[in-house]
Amino acid sequence: MAKIIDISVVLKSGIASDPPNLLPVIDYYDHKATVSDVLSYFPGASPADLPDGEGWAMERVSMTTHSGTHLDAPYHYASTMNNGERAITIDEVPLEWCFQPGVKLDLRHLPDGHVVTPEDIDAALAAIGHTLAPLEIVLINTRAGSRYGEPDYVQSGCGMGREATLHLLEQGVRVTGTDAWSWDAPFAHTARRFGESGDGSIIWEGHKAGRQIGYCHIEKLGNLEQLPPSGFLVACFPVKVHAASAGWTRAVAIFDH
Repeated sequence: MAKIIDISVVLKSGIASDPPNLLPVIDYYDHKATVSDVLSYFPGASPADLPDGEGWAMERVSMTTHSGTHLDAPYHYASTMNNGERAITIDEVPLEWCFQPGVKLDLRHLPDGHVVTPEDIDAALAAIGHTLAPLEIVLINTRAGSRYGEPDYVQSGCGMGREATLHLLEQGVRVTGTDAWSWDAPFAHTARRFGESGDGSIIWEGHKAGRQIGYCHIEKLGNLEQLPPSGFLVACFPVKVHAASAGWTRAVAIFDH
């Protein structure tokens, strides 16, 4: 039987999972709160007609397509990809991209705000003795994974630079992932560097690499520390939201015993 490790985070209200203006809100309705809703479908019925006098449990959620563990489509990064083609939306992402062998690169030693370079990628691959193959899903394990839900989560971890991202994409990778809030370095660190340099090319540079080569990445992964460097499959099929920039995913790592 296959062993499955959940590499998604829990979608939860009231924790620091996102910047304040992007936090999800979940309202919970228990079996007592919904009795009148159920009875509205059955004229003449009373609570006594319902087993245990209960309605149904349900939740009303207010969030973006980038809440929780999600897969970003190329359309999120820019209107074009592959040097001028129309960027595909999440409902157009090839499903074969989303079920492939996985590779985990442990970059937890890199400081918060560090912009990962191609040399960092090559060193991490050399450390595990792995050569990338086309369509492998590359997961970046940063310090941010241990801070999910904590006040410093959004500012934690290293992030992928443009050249490092292209270094992966040029080897045939089309889906990547991170346990951080963003594929790029945390905005607080990038904002400081931008203030010092005035160089606009560093803003969202890892994402913007998709203008040159279209790709997807998973953000807000969890439990990457439980994964070996390789030898597993990743499944990260996104919810099919029409014409959207992202879709939520219950990403998992699968080991065949």
